[in-house]
Amino acid sequence: MPKKIDYKLINREESWLYFNERVLQEAADKDVPLIDRLKFLGIFSNNLDEFFRVRVATITRMLKWKETDSYLLNINPKKVLKKILELDQKYSIEFHSIYNEILDELEKQNIFIVNEKKLSKEQGELVRRYFQNQVRPNLFPIMLSNSDMKLPLKDNSIYLGVAMQNSGKLLKDKFSIIKIPTGQLSRFFIFPKVDDKSYIILLDDVIRYCLDDIFSIFKYDKIRAYTIKFTRDAELDIDSDISKSFMENISDSLKKRTAGDPVRFIYDKDIPELLLKTIVKKLKINDDDAMVPSGRYHNFKDFTSFPNVGGQALEYPKLVPLPHKDLEGKVSIFDAIRKNDIMLHFPYQSFNYIIDLIREASIDPKVRSIRMSLYRLANKSNIVNALINAARNGKSVTVFMELQARFDEEANIYFAERLQEEGVRIIQGIPGFKVHGKLMLIRRKEQTNNVYYGLISTGNFNESTARIYADDCLMTVDPQINQEILKVFDLFDANFKQQRFKELIVSPFRMREHFITLLKNEIKNAKAGKEAWAIIKLNNLVDEVIVKQLINAANQGVKLKLIIRGSCVIHPEILNIQDNMEIISIVDRFLEHSRILVFCNGGKELYYTTSADWMGRNFDNRIEVAVPVKSPAIQNELKNMLLIQLKDNVKARVMGKNKINKYRTTSDDFPVRSQFEIYNYFYKQLSPE
Repeated sequence: MPKKIDYKLINREESWLYFNERVLQEAADKDVPLIDRLKFLGIFSNNLDEFFRVRVATITRMLKWKETDSYLLNINPKKVLKKILELDQKYSIEFHSIYNEILDELEKQNIFIVNEKKLSKEQGELVRRYFQNQVRPNLFPIMLSNSDMKLPLKDNSIYLGVAMQNSGKLLKDKFSIIKIPTGQLSRFFIFPKVDDKSYIILLDDVIRYCLDDIFSIFKYDKIRAYTIKFTRDAELDIDSDISKSFMENISDSLKKRTAGDPVRFIYDKDIPELLLKTIVKKLKINDDDAMVPSGRYHNFKDFTSFPNVGGQALEYPKLVPLPHKDLEGKVSIFDAIRKNDIMLHFPYQSFNYIIDLIREASIDPKVRSIRMSLYRLANKSNIVNALINAARNGKSVTVFMELQARFDEEANIYFAERLQEEGVRIIQGIPGFKVHGKLMLIRRKEQTNNVYYGLISTGNFNESTARIYADDCLMTVDPQINQEILKVFDLFDANFKQQRFKELIVSPFRMREHFITLLKNEIKNAKAGKEAWAIIKLNNLVDEVIVKQLINAANQGVKLKLIIRGSCVIHPEILNIQDNMEIISIVDRFLEHSRILVFCNGGKELYYTTSADWMGRNFDNRIEVAVPVKSPAIQNELKNMLLIQLKDNVKARVMGKNKINKYRTTSDDFPVRSQFEIYNYFYKQLSPE
């Protein structure tokens, strides 16, 4: 007898903050090497910055709408914002406690982060020289006069608010703002070792130490600096001016982003009240904006590049990407793909195969064309270089460049222009939609036939992130799948003219409906007494329609195993009364980014990989692609990977029994750390016993 269905959900923003708490847990974990713990603090900080720039900015916009509009959105923005700020304050306290603990542990390793008050005479002289030669040329103080000029502070940067005072009260206090030039200089200055001890000072404190040099023209004997950080609304309001190209409209919108409304202001809690009031007034900050008193340092994202001066033992050992068993030693990747479908699993296996494939295509006389969709690229992209080389070799190269990839817009405009200059045909974008599907299609003339080689990936064609993001990329010569990849590229060319797909599942056409149909099929089998289950691995699970279908399926007897890295809006209280649903989240050394879906289907198991999370935007406002995995060998690989993750009892957190982010334990007598086990799984494939 099915239980009464409880569809209780938690807010998406709250759920995301719980995900970021899992990142903070990694920084707190004493089994994580010290340098990597600092990096996790940096990741947590950067995640939070983007969250405020986008999600909190959106909620702040809602506060300005009519109440009826907020009601239609099924959200109480004031209530949500209050919860966000409560959690933000809680995590801020935890963050600084963890940071201080890591500092103590570093000191045990003879590594000392010192401030301007703890320098020896020799260190002070080094700082002065470094300041004069490297730092000072990059400093441009803004004096805070009584004018009403709005402060031109840049988002995502840190500043020092400077208070100048005269102890004899002979001069009126002066205030200034200095941007810390982390874009030009490292945040960290390393001193020469002394007695086997390493000392590091932050750029913030280098400037503090030399404040008297900066303001020497004034006669103040007390000059103090306090860190502030300002976050703006980063949503793009894209102009619909039809006289401009889409690229021009994106470029114009990026300029407006620098003047976005304030959403968060963080400041050193010791800042003088008058200086704080002056800055707040000039930044036009109001009561709806988040003002957060904090510590001495902000922008911990820079700690993702913290220098390791203590040796390799303080970091995770380097993981060398493995060769793929079907590609190792092969002369031609085309020959290997013709023999079998191949799936690459990053970062466990080498991303270089994709670059090698484009390189091979660029010089192969039988290759006629290359089509590729690009979303986020490495700063120095070998993918772009390989495509340019193909165009120079006379191949027809077409690239769909997604110009709306958030915070990568400027880079993508640059790459689009560079490719265009080299003869690559660029499709700029589809207004109103983002193309998030990761596709490549190579046309090769073999005898008298056109043969297509297709790639469909869960992640970006980005050699940098492929070293730290766990993703899967299918390489296939399947004519049915590849003809439909061609249809997707035709969709870009035909300005979003709807296509019919039989093999691929493509949003915004029928992706939500397709997976709901598969869940209903599992419900039907469960009611008939047949085996019924599904394993769902995603980054985010927030679409209310499909979430309710999952809850309904579990209530009807379908066994569900969910691996959700990020946001998951299923309320943990539901799991108190629901025995058929297990939800875990894995946060570890690599970012779990792949989306893998498996359905029992009455014993004839169905496997999919996809670029799409289960979110409203992915189903309705993006072009996403899910591909059926037909190869029994690859199906077996995917299932084994999922089963390893479901056994994780080291880095998996469980949602349920009113608990969020509790480390999961299993009945196994030995630890299972899934990312390490998956690497060993592929290593053993290369040298089977």
